Amino acid sequence: MDFFYNAPERVVDEVIGGLARIAPVKRSAETHGVRVVVNRDWNKQRVAVLSGGGAGHEPSHAGFVGKGMLAGAIAGDIFTSPSVEAVLAAIRATCGEAGCLLVIKNYTGDRLNFGLAAERATREGYRVRSVIVADDIALDEATQKRGLAGTVLVHKIAGHYAAEGADLDTVADMAQRVCDGLCSIGLSLSSCTLPGHAIDRRAAELGLGIHNEPGVREVDPVDAGDAMQLVVDPLLEAINERRSGDAPLIVMLNNLGSCATQEMGVLFNELLTRVPAERVARVVAPAALMTSLDMHGFSVTLLPAEDDFVSALESPVAAIAWPGLYRARAIESFDVELSAASNEPAGARDADREQRIERVVQRLIESKDELDALDAKAGDGDTGTTFAAGARAIRDALQNEVLSSGDDARLAYEIGEILARDMGGSSGVLLSILCTATGAALDEGSNWGEALMRGIERMQHYGGAAQGDRTLLDALIPATEALGEGNDLGAAATAARDGADATRSMTHAKAGRSAYVPENALRDLTDPGAEAVARVWEQLADG
Repeated sequence: MDFFYNAPERVVDEVIGGLARIAPVKRSAETHGVRVVVNRDWNKQRVAVLSGGGAGHEPSHAGFVGKGMLAGAIAGDIFTSPSVEAVLAAIRATCGEAGCLLVIKNYTGDRLNFGLAAERATREGYRVRSVIVADDIALDEATQKRGLAGTVLVHKIAGHYAAEGADLDTVADMAQRVCDGLCSIGLSLSSCTLPGHAIDRRAAELGLGIHNEPGVREVDPVDAGDAMQLVVDPLLEAINERRSGDAPLIVMLNNLGSCATQEMGVLFNELLTRVPAERVARVVAPAALMTSLDMHGFSVTLLPAEDDFVSALESPVAAIAWPGLYRARAIESFDVELSAASNEPAGARDADREQRIERVVQRLIESKDELDALDAKAGDGDTGTTFAAGARAIRDALQNEVLSSGDDARLAYEIGEILARDMGGSSGVLLSILCTATGAALDEGSNWGEALMRGIERMQHYGGAAQGDRTLLDALIPATEALGEGNDLGAAATAARDGADATRSMTHAKAGRSAYVPENALRDLTDPGAEAVARVWEQLADG
């Protein structure tokens, strides 16, 4: 399966069902094919603001039903306008003597079905007014402009005035002012896929609608900033034609469906970087507001920040999908207190030991690609990169003559600081703990074998792994034990190699990323951390 759907024909009803379990709404019964969602606490004493359209734009429109926004929403099938009978049923369910306002997006089906429903409701004695949202600036003046995510701002502002007890004409006139001021445009890297249909992606497009129709032109942005610039430039041009070039704005970023939270964060930062800061009066928190199923794209809406608009947008609501209005501020930063780099000159030095360290770190640097490839089979493919980063940092310290190679304890401390700072990943921290604790033991008079075992104990205390868990400990512990028993580096290297090779038969990891990998993926695969440690001991023993 490619999507988490059940039966395609049940998608809309199941989405409404999920919403009705947590939102302050009630839904029409499914027995008659009409899908109406209304405010659970609605009492018909105030103007009812109604909206709707084809499904596939969730959370629009039902997610905006609740006190302070919509009195009700009407849903059709995917990208299909609801029927006249469905709209009329919503009017009957919510409209009292105060009347109702229909917020209609500028699509032929919506205009016709909502329009005929309004005429029939009027004949039945209901007071009905309507506004048509056409906020899309991508199309030229000769083309019917589409209603996009700016519709949500109409819901919020009209809903606020209705909740405050304004009469129908006031609510409708305010909604029309919002419609007249809105400017929106979208950009997507791919088209969407309808439930039950095959995936058929298009190239990146600018100026597309919310029903999977093509954009006005294909684009090829190189990054998020470039994509946002393609959107902001025409938006500012359009809004400046209606208002002066320094008029303050309300800014809204809408997720068209499948942009990750990180993508939205990057896009939002780019948006507020590219719209002049002095013009950004308020921002709607970036969110999925009016989507197009799983379309991988976004849209931006600008609205003049008139005082009554801002007040209406800031008022609290019960609708669960409204993300809130905020002030945009300049980024505040502060300096953190970091551990001071040691300015002390290196202590005692040992030329022979430095040559041996040089050979060890060079071996790790040369092993980068092999270790990465090994890790890629069961992890995220960065073990070689991580060890090479630490190795290069130690090599730089050697070349800068800042390692106390002739002072055992101080050398261990210094290498620990380097690994913590420059190696990265869990391995860098764990090996830094090893070196720091080893240095402390050496300071107390322990020999290298005893000191390394002390360091390993601290690694295990914080890391939680043990020998046999398929980690670098499977090579490190045998080598250290061999050294502690009075053996030379050659014997320690042999023990490390045997330990690393033994991980090939370990098909159940208990620590690290391999712990989340199926057993068949680990069979006959050497743990990359253990392999790196084995190569260190082998190089130490060489010569």
